[in-house]
Amino acid sequence: MTQHTLFTPYTVGDIALTNRIVMAPLTRNRAAAGFVPGPHAAQYYAQRATAGMLIAEATQISQQGQGYQDTPGIYTDEQIAGWRVVTDAVHAEGGKIILQLWHVGRISHVDLQPQGGAPVAPSAIRAEAKTFVHNGFVDTSTPRALELAELPGIVADFRKAAANAIAAGFDGVEVHGANGYLLDQFAKDGANTRTDAYGGSVENRARLMLEVTAAVIEEVGAGRTGIRLSPTTPANGISSSDPQTQFNYIVAELDKLGLAYIHIIEGATGGPRDVAPFDFDALRKAFSHIYIANNNYDLKLATERLEAGKADLFAFGRPFIANPDLVARMQNGTPLAELNPATLYGGGAEGYTDYPAAA
Repeated sequence: MTQHTLFTPYTVGDIALTNRIVMAPLTRNRAAAGFVPGPHAAQYYAQRATAGMLIAEATQISQQGQGYQDTPGIYTDEQIAGWRVVTDAVHAEGGKIILQLWHVGRISHVDLQPQGGAPVAPSAIRAEAKTFVHNGFVDTSTPRALELAELPGIVADFRKAAANAIAAGFDGVEVHGANGYLLDQFAKDGANTRTDAYGGSVENRARLMLEVTAAVIEEVGAGRTGIRLSPTTPANGISSSDPQTQFNYIVAELDKLGLAYIHIIEGATGGPRDVAPFDFDALRKAFSHIYIANNNYDLKLATERLEAGKADLFAFGRPFIANPDLVARMQNGTPLAELNPATLYGGGAEGYTDYPAAA
């Protein structure tokens, strides 16, 4: 097997890809009025359509699910129409694109919530984290604990968002179960101190994540559904006392649902891969479908892991920002351009659609 197997076609569930390179979801805070994808979004994603699969930026399933300024939604007709412009542009370039479905839970601020209410979470524990509001980073607001009677509504919002994504032309959806957001908050005991059926045991804390995934599969099909997990990341102030036991169980249960893939952040999101002891190979072995590996991969490491059978596809995030032609650069050995951190969040075309392809 050679490194060029990264660049050969592959199939994920019902989605046929041109290569095994995935563009990871990247929050860019450029939504327009009504949380509709901004005027440059279609160009931005179409420029990167040579990735085997694009995972569009995390997109809130409801206003309650929003945690940052100017992030897009997928719960109104206007948002669906705005995303249709994006998916049409990607498909015109021969690409495949799926949408990551997001509820941030406690990683929010009262100024973003309906009627200025408190963000929601499994328990009323404020995250030691920042969010982006009023063009700057501020402390998250103290959340309120969701009532048991509210949880079916969360599941229903994810289900409806999945249906809306398919209506908007996406090839599939990814449930966001990572990075200290709502489903991850329920799963990890650092954020979940509930004593009802959604707290306490590993099985109870996994319940909401599994119910959401099952509902999404029921709505759009297992072959068009994936999920993102981050067992050991400390992102957004999240923690777990026993992530191995917890995620061995979660992945085994996800396997029973038959979804297309699991997308695993190996280590600290955007940081070290060895942030905590964890056997990621155990998750790979427990899941009989596609395993997408993510976190500080380069061509060499991805090739080694692919040849060793440790993963099927590899997700790259920030390298895609400054390198719309990342796949060609990797294939040809072309040096990568560096991104401008000052233009990561918010703004217009600068630092978004003006990074050139290699000459």
